[in-house]
Amino acid sequence: MKRLFLTFFLLCSFFRVTVAQDVQYSQFYSNPLYLNPAFTGSTELTRVGFVFRNQWPALDQSFVAYTAYGDMYFDQYNSGLGLIVNGARESFTQTQTNEVALSYSYLLRLGESSFLHAGFQGSFLVRDALFDDVILGTQLDIDRGVIVGQPGDGFEGDSQLSSPDLHTGLLFYNQKIWFGISAHHLLRPEISYLDADSNTLPIRYSAHGGVRFDMAPGDINDYFNNTDQERSFALAFNYKSQGPFTQLDLGTEFFFEPLVLGFWYRGFPTKYALPNNEALIALLGVSLPSGLELGYSFDFTISKLGQFNSGGAHELSVRYTFSPRNPRRRSLTPMPSFNY
Repeated sequence: MKRLFLTFFLLCSFFRVTVAQDVQYSQFYSNPLYLNPAFTGSTELTRVGFVFRNQWPALDQSFVAYTAYGDMYFDQYNSGLGLIVNGARESFTQTQTNEVALSYSYLLRLGESSFLHAGFQGSFLVRDALFDDVILGTQLDIDRGVIVGQPGDGFEGDSQLSSPDLHTGLLFYNQKIWFGISAHHLLRPEISYLDADSNTLPIRYSAHGGVRFDMAPGDINDYFNNTDQERSFALAFNYKSQGPFTQLDLGTEFFFEPLVLGFWYRGFPTKYALPNNEALIALLGVSLPSGLELGYSFDFTISKLGQFNSGGAHELSVRYTFSPRNPRRRSLTPMPSFNY
C-alpha cells in the first residue's frame, strides 16, 4: 500500500507538471520545429524527422511523447514551410495530448555568411482524459490507507479540450555561432478539465545557442584512397521558462564523422527539483553522408526522484535530409542534427 501511494503522488506531481509545462526533449535540436518555429527551412534543404521519448520507465505507469515533422525551403521566396505533429500520453490518468501545426519562416541575409530567420507557427491542440479510472487526491484516506469511493467519483467537467494556439521565434546564425529565442502558447489555451476552475497554459520562453569549433580533419581509408573525415566539437545551451519552472540544458558534443558523442546537464538547481527533472544526459549518434541521421540518448536522473525509482529516460531520433542541389548550402549553418 505504501508503494501504491508513493507511485500515486509521484505521478500526480508529474501530471500537474505536464499539464502546466510542455514536454521536454533531451535531443532538442533533433526536434527543431518544436524548439523554435524559426528553424523552419533553416538548413535550406528538405528534411523529415521523428523523435520518440519514454520518460521514467521504471515506474508502474508510463509517460511517452513523440514528434514527427517535415520542412522545406523555397529559395525564390527566401521562405521555409513546415508541418509538425506532437503527441504525448500518460497512462496513469489516461491523459493524451495531440497537436498539429503549420510553420513558416522568412530568411533575411545579413551578409555573405550571416542569416536571420523569423518564424511563426499556428497550431490546433486537443487534450483528452479518461477520468473513469482516475483516483482523485480527495479520495485518499491517508490515516486508514484506503481509497474512498470509486475511481472517477466526484469529477464533473469536460474530458476533452481543444483550442488554437500560436508560437513565434527568431534565429540568427553564421558559420560558427547561432542564437535563437522563441515564445510558445501565445494564445494561452485552457488546460483545466473542471467546470469550476479556469487555468491556462503558461507561455514557454526559450533562449538557445552555441558555438562550433572545427578541428583538423582525419583520414578515412576506403581501400582505394583516403578521404577527409570532418571533426568538430561544440558548446551549446538551451534555457527555458514556463510559469514557475525554469530549466537550463548545458553541454558539449563531438563530431567524428560519422559518429556524434555528447554529454549534457539538465536542470536549474532550485527548490523545484522534481519539475526540473535534473539529469545527466549521454548521447550517441551517427550522421551518414546519405543524409540519414540517427540518435539515441539516455537521461540519468540526479534529482530527488532518483535513478532507481525513475529508470531515467530513453529518447530516439531519426532524421533524413534530402541531398541539396547546391552542396555548399550544407556549410551555411553550424547546427548539426542533435544538440548543437
